[in-house]
Amino acid sequence: MSQDYEMMTSQMNEHEDHIALISQIYPGFYTQIATHQGEPKPRRRRKKNKGGENSQWAVAKKRKLNQEQLTLLELNFGNEHKLESERKDRIASELGLDPRQVAVWFQNRRARWKNKKLEEEYSKLKSLHETVVLDKCRLESEVCKYTYIFYFPNEIILTCKKQIIIWF
Repeated sequence: MSQDYEMMTSQMNEHEDHIALISQIYPGFYTQIATHQGEPKPRRRRKKNKGGENSQWAVAKKRKLNQEQLTLLELNFGNEHKLESERKDRIASELGLDPRQVAVWFQNRRARWKNKKLEEEYSKLKSLHETVVLDKCRLESEVCKYTYIFYFPNEIILTCKKQIIIWF
């Protein structure tokens, strides 16, 4: 066991020597590796254009769709949830929108549709689960009743006679 320990420590020392040599040649090398291995890279946010010099290249403000546009988009979504390139371009030209805006609207609408379907399925499953739980309780109650009758038949007869006397 001591040989294994000595061999492991000598390998570690050699490894540290290599790291020291490489870090002298390439100063930031190991610090870059450590950040890449340990944690994910932070996401970069897109900078918002506030106008200024390049205001001619600024992205147009987000417009709210009018009722006619929404109605037509909903009708198209009702026919087909997926959007092919030709259809997207046709819808965009009919509505006077950018094809990208139509594509994003369809993507968002599919997400809402999927969530609605999941909520409906959840409600059905929840209702079914509650029904099954009630049936289970009813069956457990019957099992208890019949178990009691099986093991204590004389007590059941006495109880029934008392009820009969009370009823008459």
